[in-house]
Amino acid sequence: MYDFVVVGVGPPGARFARRAAEDGYDVLAVEKGTIGEPLACSGHVSTDIWEFTGEGAREELFQNEIYGARFHVGGPHSEAYPFYKSEVASNVIDRVGLDRHLADLAREAGADVREEHTVTAVTERRDRVEVVANGPDGVVEFEAKMLAGCDGARSRVRDELDLPEPDELLHGVLAFSEEEDHENFVDVHLTAPTFFAWRIPRGDAGVEYGLAAPPGVQVTKHFEELIDGYEIDVSHRCSGPIPIGPPDRVTTRRAFLIGDAAAQTKPFTGGGILYSMTSADHAAREIDPDRPTTLAAYEHAWRNDLEREQTLGHYLRRAYSLPEPVQHVGLGALSGEIGVHMDRPTSLVSPSHLKTLLSRLR
Repeated sequence: MYDFVVVGVGPPGARFARRAAEDGYDVLAVEKGTIGEPLACSGHVSTDIWEFTGEGAREELFQNEIYGARFHVGGPHSEAYPFYKSEVASNVIDRVGLDRHLADLAREAGADVREEHTVTAVTERRDRVEVVANGPDGVVEFEAKMLAGCDGARSRVRDELDLPEPDELLHGVLAFSEEEDHENFVDVHLTAPTFFAWRIPRGDAGVEYGLAAPPGVQVTKHFEELIDGYEIDVSHRCSGPIPIGPPDRVTTRRAFLIGDAAAQTKPFTGGGILYSMTSADHAAREIDPDRPTTLAAYEHAWRNDLEREQTLGHYLRRAYSLPEPVQHVGLGALSGEIGVHMDRPTSLVSPSHLKTLLSRLR
């Protein structure tokens, strides 16, 4: 009987497994394939990422520094509206390497991390949770006091336990070109219906291109238009769902969701690495596997932390669908130096940002 079985060893699963193991709990974490593969997530992250990593991580994973973003209402050759900071705003990292690094930290903390284990059934009992998985040597069964579902936007754990789904699943596409690019700005194109497309320079590692939009939108068509506009060839294409809008409940009697499974993401970008690992820390602090009532404390803690950010993020996203003339006027009026944090919309009213805005009026 494990204290915790963790399903999914992306950033939230690895982070929770590490923290729970450090607290002395007996933790098993299983990943359905190879950790970090297939890639289905951007490597553009805030500098806060290094607070969650171990020694030497930056030297191993770092690819490029970003100071700001150029917003476009149209394609690659349309007018650009720059938003930037005087210091480094974000980093581009090896996204596959990040998953593997975080999984190694979980192992070092004492968690039993296993790859090639696909969960096929979850049964919640009064005093335990039973998990069935297909492993390299056949079917295996595990029992745990608690189960952490960290298995992504199309969570098997969520489905098995009849937990509600996220409000929305966007369709995201990524592709990469091989040319070196050390430029310190990303490009954001408000051309995809209700969302956006992007270009991220990754230093020696090449360039990342991406686009996300709701179901029913011709994502491939819009993505091809983006690539054609940049006049480049891309390879290593991948795609996946992006959950937006957390459900009303992410816990049962003996199970809980973290990360994309719980839609702990930014509504205005779809990114979720920082939010998911922050939520994993809340879970590790609040949940006692011998006291199922502590799951309520986790629900309260992560929502209290992220609710304002996600609410404001929804309002920011609405601006993507404003008429083009309004977007031009708004971007033109607001572009310039900023003092915001890329993961925290509430920083729009922070002293740092307000001070920066006032300095531009002098």
